[in-house]
Amino acid sequence: MLKILGYVVLVILVAIAGVLAYASTKPDSFRVERSVSIDAPADRIQPLIADFRRWADWSPYEKKDPGMKRSFGNITAGKGATYAWDGDNNVGQGSMEILEAAPAKVVIKLDFQKPFEAHNTAEFTLKPKGDATDVTWAIHGPSPLISKVVSLFMNMDTMIGKDFEAGLANLKALAEKR
Repeated sequence: MLKILGYVVLVILVAIAGVLAYASTKPDSFRVERSVSIDAPADRIQPLIADFRRWADWSPYEKKDPGMKRSFGNITAGKGATYAWDGDNNVGQGSMEILEAAPAKVVIKLDFQKPFEAHNTAEFTLKPKGDATDVTWAIHGPSPLISKVVSLFMNMDTMIGKDFEAGLANLKALAEKR
């Protein structure tokens, strides 16, 4: 009986070592992005992104936890604007700061505290195409070992991508409504 238990423990340890070894071969960073064409000029879309108070109108994350606590800094729009949230397991806890708010690009420092600590960058790029604007929402950042292990079992592109698609569809509807 002890010999069988020893083999079971050995197999489990070898399996764990194999998962860790395989995970360590994954890339050291990640990037997820989605794009949409919006029938509106960039100067109508950019303020909806560069003003954290407007995110409630289009961001899918704002609706995942209706009881989420939100706090805004003294600046809520443009470079230096800050926003923090504390919610349930659907949204976690974190903060954002707008690092750049140009007419064609908004760059945001995105820090998560819960359900896990992560420090990423979100970017929105706006490219005029005639009377429309192509808008891309991207997130990128480092991929530590724990993220690499999780990526073996969950596809981050699929998980985050569907939220980005929903958010861009909401942004499109809002910008085209005017």
